[in-house]
Amino acid sequence: MSSPDIRWAGPRALLIELGSLEHVLALHAQLLEHPPAGQVDVLAAARTVLAVFDSRANAQAARAAVALLDSSPSADAASSADPVRIEVVYDGEDLAEVGRLTGLGADGVVAAHTGQLWTAAFGGFAPGFAYLVGENQSLNVPRRSTPRTSVPAGSVALAGNFSAVYPRSSPGGWQLIGRTAARMWDLDRDQPALIRPGCTVQYVAVRELVEVSEPAGGAPAAPQANAPAKAATGAGPALEIVIPGPQSLIQDLGRAGYRDLGVSAAGAADTASARQANRLAGNPPGDAVIENVFGGLTVKARGELTAALSGAPAPAEIEGPHGSRPAPMYAPFALHDGEFLRLDRPTAGLRTYLAVRGGINVPAALGSRSTDLMSGIGPEPLADGTVLPVGEVARGRIVGDPEPSTLPDDIAAGAMDRPVVLRITTGPRDDWFTPGSREALTAQTWSVTPESNRIGVRLGTTGAGAALERSRTEELPSEGVVAGSLQVPPSGLPVLFLADHPVTGGYPVIGAVIPEDLPAAAQLPPGTSLRFVAVDPETLQPLTSAPSL
Repeated sequence: MSSPDIRWAGPRALLIELGSLEHVLALHAQLLEHPPAGQVDVLAAARTVLAVFDSRANAQAARAAVALLDSSPSADAASSADPVRIEVVYDGEDLAEVGRLTGLGADGVVAAHTGQLWTAAFGGFAPGFAYLVGENQSLNVPRRSTPRTSVPAGSVALAGNFSAVYPRSSPGGWQLIGRTAARMWDLDRDQPALIRPGCTVQYVAVRELVEVSEPAGGAPAAPQANAPAKAATGAGPALEIVIPGPQSLIQDLGRAGYRDLGVSAAGAADTASARQANRLAGNPPGDAVIENVFGGLTVKARGELTAALSGAPAPAEIEGPHGSRPAPMYAPFALHDGEFLRLDRPTAGLRTYLAVRGGINVPAALGSRSTDLMSGIGPEPLADGTVLPVGEVARGRIVGDPEPSTLPDDIAAGAMDRPVVLRITTGPRDDWFTPGSREALTAQTWSVTPESNRIGVRLGTTGAGAALERSRTEELPSEGVVAGSLQVPPSGLPVLFLADHPVTGGYPVIGAVIPEDLPAAAQLPPGTSLRFVAVDPETLQPLTSAPSL
């Protein structure tokens, strides 16, 4: 076979483009079975495999090794396990239309759908959503011209040459041909996803659905979240949420290794500040903290606590039976039993982190306590009355000394008179844009819009700036994306993906903010001006000429 087209997706990830889905699945299986050194995640898509690494050096070594791999499909590559049976009532709203589009009629569509095995090629936009490819092209139909604003959970659908089951209610433009009671995602199972890449599926027509009683119970539903423990009122220390503010979430360093299941890493948007808060409180770096946006948070200590604040500097006051006192930023402080900590609006930046010695000890989901707003996994957003248990303090852990802020000077100062500068590497799809737009990405100033959130920083133009224009107009098959990706939708206005970004995207990525600058990107409030500067991925020094990939 010809060599794969290997592109950089940021300095630590490879986007490997192959000639067919069969080659994608073969290479994906090889990378799962024999992962190169430092591989932290791998994701198959329609024509690409995304491999993410823990360092530039390991990514470079893997790039050289992947170029020599033979990704030709083998005869024994198919799954040897029995197919997963999915019972379907074929009464979907689009069944007659699919019958017309294919020329098969409604009964013929059912026969074609149940008469072949389907193979899970890759994960989708939500946990448990798997793109299934059939053995033939008989049911290849376009998406609906107008997507539905809400597709019911359990809907069985077709789009292109793929079939899928919606694991939860969500918008969607696929053609609906039936419904199932199969639970596509259940965190109470050892394997939460009913279907993983490489699995085979047999659809079975039934007249009515029999819902199997499971621990989580009932019909298909949204991915479960670990509800904050309002009943956690035991003898141990705890932190009570009195007022959550605009948004307060429990976050740690996230959950890697689940992209294939449609689950992003999530975790703290500003990992540098979250690590600092834990370091100051005497915790390991991965302990859970509270991530607060725009202040307004009030908490009450249950028991004697040691806490620390980091990230966006915000005036903070401690009030209790014996008076009030200010709480410092970037230094540990005591929070006595019954005292209240009130956090005001930040004077600069966007997100402030609160750590308590021992860490927030709520149940973990897929190995992490982080709230993932995109996937709906992890603790719910914090609400008044929520009681958060605090973990035991490991022996030998001591609080840290006061430190300076981890925020860059131009953000920490709160000055709005000059743009914040973020470093980027180009690609993997910069060749989809006109030369003028590739130049404009770094030549013009952009602004952060109010629609920004943990999924991504949405950008607008300023002054004489213009939206980016594509040189290629065809549809890009969905492919894996990393945090920091600058994805460009049809509007031409980039979206800078943050911690809760979708694992795949269908719009071209023109560049990626380097991992070292992502904490700064997460601290940009609406209205901030910013500029991008292209850097060499090896030295992180500004480029003076086209990058050598």
